[in-house]
Amino acid sequence: MPFKGIFHRLVSALPFPVSEVNGMKELVEVIAKALVDNPDEVAVTESVKDDEIVVELTVASSDMGKVIGKQGRIAKAIRSVVKAAASKEDKKVIVEIQ
Repeated sequence: MPFKGIFHRLVSALPFPVSEVNGMKELVEVIAKALVDNPDEVAVTESVKDDEIVVELTVASSDMGKVIGKQGRIAKAIRSVVKAAASKEDKKVIVEIQ
């Protein structure tokens, strides 16, 4: 079943298949840098809490709207892509946008 809407555009805009990502941090970083006007100000940190991986994404305040999107659609799509990639590794990943 093909992806639809924002999720499809986000996945197809990646320079490589999701399966080639070395980690969740790298995946979030590549997606965020593709979306924003100031890619140098994108910062991604990864930490482990209990049995979950927490990925924190920080962008310039002027780029916040581009990462969140109307009604949070872009943020939901980012989380969906990361969740799909993490499910192959049997991991639970939480993406926090700051």
